[in-house]
Amino acid sequence: MTHRQIMEALSGLLLGLFVAILSSTVVSNALPRIISDLDGSQSAYTWVVTSTLLATTVSTPIWGKLADLTSKKLLVQLSLLVFIVGSAAAGLSQNTGTLIAFRVVQGLGAGGLTALAQVILASIIPPRERGRYNGYLGAVMAVGTIGGPLLGGVIVDTSWLGWRWCFYVGVPFAVAALIVLQRTLRLPLITRDVKVDYLGATLVAASVSLLLIWVSLAGDSFAWWSGPTVAMVLGAVVLAVVFVFVELRATEPIIPMHFFRNPTLTLSVVASLAVGTAMFGGTVFLSQYFQIARGDSPTMAGVMTLPMIIGLVVSSTVIGRVITKSGKWKRYLVVGGVLLIVGLALMGTARADTAYGLLGVYMFLIGCGVGMTMQNLVLAVQNTVPLHELGAASSVVAFFRTLGGAVGVSALGAVLASKVGTYTASGIAALGIQASGDGSLPDIHTLPAPLAAVVKDAYGHATGDIFLIAAPIALVALIAIVFIREIPLRTAVDDTAGGGENAAVDRDDNTPGREGAEAGSAR
Repeated sequence: MTHRQIMEALSGLLLGLFVAILSSTVVSNALPRIISDLDGSQSAYTWVVTSTLLATTVSTPIWGKLADLTSKKLLVQLSLLVFIVGSAAAGLSQNTGTLIAFRVVQGLGAGGLTALAQVILASIIPPRERGRYNGYLGAVMAVGTIGGPLLGGVIVDTSWLGWRWCFYVGVPFAVAALIVLQRTLRLPLITRDVKVDYLGATLVAASVSLLLIWVSLAGDSFAWWSGPTVAMVLGAVVLAVVFVFVELRATEPIIPMHFFRNPTLTLSVVASLAVGTAMFGGTVFLSQYFQIARGDSPTMAGVMTLPMIIGLVVSSTVIGRVITKSGKWKRYLVVGGVLLIVGLALMGTARADTAYGLLGVYMFLIGCGVGMTMQNLVLAVQNTVPLHELGAASSVVAFFRTLGGAVGVSALGAVLASKVGTYTASGIAALGIQASGDGSLPDIHTLPAPLAAVVKDAYGHATGDIFLIAAPIALVALIAIVFIREIPLRTAVDDTAGGGENAAVDRDDNTPGREGAEAGSAR
């Protein structure tokens, strides 16, 4: 396929991915206002984010497995519809519980778009050329990430719109994406009996959910070292062990255990888990930091995070082209890991009154680190697996990245809430005032000046603390990256041994000339 043909085929996919990113990020700067209007707590703030990540985590391998068994085009359209239904329903929420429930629906659709974007890209483009198009994916994600918070801030600050339009605004874009996908995306169709390991999916969901609930409640509803802690942690471990046994016996496992005999995949999973934990856990609370610790409006909070997004889009686009030209990828993963650690460590010094120029440099470094590692870890894995397992392998990496994000947001959110409570109580005590409150997010603009100053300092200091915790987690990712062996990028879509020779190939949309690429029999 020529570059023009590939871009036409990917146009609807990129638009769908943009809609998903936009619909997700448009809420980020609005969340402090949303949680305040719905009388939610810091825990609710965390779970509004965590619920989506958890649903994305659990559904990603299911979508990836289905992509190996049935029409990828149909699946990406279905995932887009699910995402939009969840987004529109979330806009009708009257309390944080309902909002969290519909955010789960959003996450189910996002899991499909996360997995299928990489799978579809890999099914038509050889690894050697894929860095260039990964750059386009990164650029689209960055534009959605840039535009979302800014648009969300404007919507919240516009009195005749209100925060509910943050959920409605993506619907017309989604309709356009569906139309473009139908007209432009032409993919091979692999005909096989569909067997999805729903028991495995249920077990992994239960294990992860129990772990996240424990992290969210420990230290608040019960002590860290207590009976409920033992019960929840032990229960999560038992469920995880049962999940492994089920996967070893399943005909079509959600996470094929034989993948972990591949050292590149295993190390990439470890690195993705750590990158997800550090990236989501550290950065998801930035809008809260700018709005509460620094007193900015939702719109300005979006503007303030631009350096991180610029770093992400520049690094992913430029490095993607460099990798395509040179065929070398490991050195950029290593550099990205180093930049991520340095950026997170420097952000650990952030306080309410830290100069924005310094914060901008720190965020730019974080963005560059994420842009150079996130997509290229998937590329490294895709380069070592046969075409008929691309969906499952790609989704395994995405699964552990979003799992790390869910754990990071939940754990660091709990740390943030604890630290804010400690610093606020200390500051109020210094003023000689009796501390009181229900744990809900404060509105800085309605507090007396002395109390507002205490709350700003508390959120500024606590935000710096969670970045300091995220930095050593990113170090784990760098260590795993260092041990990944660099394998030259393939110049064909599939030239690995056993690349799907037994798969029966049908045609989707009557597209000629691609049977050999999908079945691998022409090798």
